[in-house]
Amino acid sequence: MKEKRMKMLIFSVSGFFLVTSGCTDISRNVGDYPIRPVPFTSVTMADSFWAPRIRKNHEVTIPIAIEQSTRTGRIRNFEIAGGLAEGNFASQYTFDDSDVFKIIEGASYSLKTIPDSHMEEYLDSLIYIISMAQEEDGYLYTYRTIMGDGSHEWIGDSRWEKTHILSHELYNLGHMMEAAVAHYQATGKKAFLDVAVRAADLIDHDFGWGKIENYPGHQEIEMGLVKLYRVTGEKRYLDLAKFFLDVRGPGGEEYNQAHLKVTDQREAVGHAVRACYMYSGMADIAALYNDTSYMAALDRIWNDVVHRKIYVTGGIGATGGNEGFGAPYDLPNMTAYCETCASIANVFWNYRMFLHHGEAKYLDVLERTLYNALLSGVSLSGDLFFYPNPLESEGQHKRSPWFGCACCPSNISRFIPSLPGYLYATAPGSLYVNLYASSTATVDVDGKEIKVVQETGFPWEGKVALILEPETMHRFTLRLRIPGWAREQAIPGDLYRFAAPLEENVQLKLNGEELTADIQNGYLALEKVWKSGDRLELILPMEVRMIRADERVEADRNRIAVQRGPFVYCAEWPDQPDGKVLDWMFLPGSEFKVFHEPDLLGGIRIVEGQAVSLENAKEIGKGKEPIQKVTLIPYHLWNNRGPGEMRVWFPVAEEQ
Repeated sequence: MKEKRMKMLIFSVSGFFLVTSGCTDISRNVGDYPIRPVPFTSVTMADSFWAPRIRKNHEVTIPIAIEQSTRTGRIRNFEIAGGLAEGNFASQYTFDDSDVFKIIEGASYSLKTIPDSHMEEYLDSLIYIISMAQEEDGYLYTYRTIMGDGSHEWIGDSRWEKTHILSHELYNLGHMMEAAVAHYQATGKKAFLDVAVRAADLIDHDFGWGKIENYPGHQEIEMGLVKLYRVTGEKRYLDLAKFFLDVRGPGGEEYNQAHLKVTDQREAVGHAVRACYMYSGMADIAALYNDTSYMAALDRIWNDVVHRKIYVTGGIGATGGNEGFGAPYDLPNMTAYCETCASIANVFWNYRMFLHHGEAKYLDVLERTLYNALLSGVSLSGDLFFYPNPLESEGQHKRSPWFGCACCPSNISRFIPSLPGYLYATAPGSLYVNLYASSTATVDVDGKEIKVVQETGFPWEGKVALILEPETMHRFTLRLRIPGWAREQAIPGDLYRFAAPLEENVQLKLNGEELTADIQNGYLALEKVWKSGDRLELILPMEVRMIRADERVEADRNRIAVQRGPFVYCAEWPDQPDGKVLDWMFLPGSEFKVFHEPDLLGGIRIVEGQAVSLENAKEIGKGKEPIQKVTLIPYHLWNNRGPGEMRVWFPVAEEQ
């Protein structure tokens, strides 16, 4: 690749970076998202919820992932492929390279928040080993390098032969590109980026119209190539990402979304992680190419997911057989798959949809997934994980320290440290406040620097104070997201609804004076000339809400779920005298009370209600039913005290 002078402005968010470059060819005939995320490097978390998790990820999760990758042979594979050690392929799956790449990506994000010379030095040594494993022409896939062509039914007799099935050659390289870009942006070092460029040049040489016309069986490289394009300015990489999308279908499998051209797809089918990685790549291409056909397809698919195929926790992928989407409204609880990786991919996709449309409904889905299905995937201790995240258990589910297929722990390790990149976004004349957490940020609105300080007890408390400190007085529109749960919308569409209206309203004060503002696309929009010291106080109602599902969701018919703020709650065995929660029925009109438990699960708000056993439900109204107290905890915290009964959706007794 010809030498280029790099001058970058980085716009980052968990899962992807938006980068503009001084390279002359980066903007040629290329558009971009109308809204830009404020980089996570510009946001310092100071809250009691996310900041400790980010540090725990740095101190526990990433080191454990490195240790497990060492113990299971994932890192040794690179040593063997690079001639630094001898032996056969040392781990279980042909795609195990990808876990190492994701860990490097997460560690790179983490270094920007928590400087750590020891971790940085380790990454340098690991990247050297990876560079040695790369073949001379840029090919990097340790299984084939070590074991040779035809050594496994998944990889075929030659390079790229089965890339559309199970080889995961392109999938691995997509994660490598994401990691290389993250490491370059975190450290300024180009060693890993050079590895990624050599690999991308080889792929560009081998694939394309009139060359190998095939697609990846597991989508991921599309996002990696877009990131690589943004940091290098090489439009060939962007064109290649679009090729891998356009070459899909028709006639392929629904399992990996190759049954139709991507622009002809109307509903979410197949493997949920592959699907949402593809939808994220499509969103990038739609923005950069100004392709309305891509966005039309994404809008259709998004509506299908949110109106018919998403769990109340924000999890997606109902069935384990395909690790993916089932039929519309088929959302079983005990067997719900809701893979952790699928939740992460769902967050990636919904954030990109927001960057296109500027509507809060995409952040509503993102927030629901983030605080529930996604966080369920990692324990409070940071060293135990879930692969599936069901909504009901008889005790058969247990967190694990690692998995043979370890995509979820490594994915968690790269997601958590870049969470601050979701809080804010900007557009010409606008600053979006998307998520609430005590923090300090420096943002650029129309070329003027603004310091934004959040003071809040969110997600446990609904009061948020924002202090704005622009470098000079500046007119712009501040857009404060009002979550759906604070404006009578459990989720966009009618798949879930609140059983009763809110009793409290959203409140807003500016410098101590109450004011009203229009809600536009889910945001309170305040346009004024802002001056240093302006203080906004937003109060979101944190009432306990009962949720009902569409009657077509058979598993949830005549049942309720409980939510407070962004948290969906569940009942779990340790909080009940007999360890039983699956035989309860809530009483009609049951009142819920909230209590602070500072010593429980790191300090939480529990919810208490009243219930009777299913056996005694027939005595309701006769004054004989034994009523018992039900304690509920946030769903994401279940199974931190060991396996046992758990339930999210509860039957409701009929009034007599």
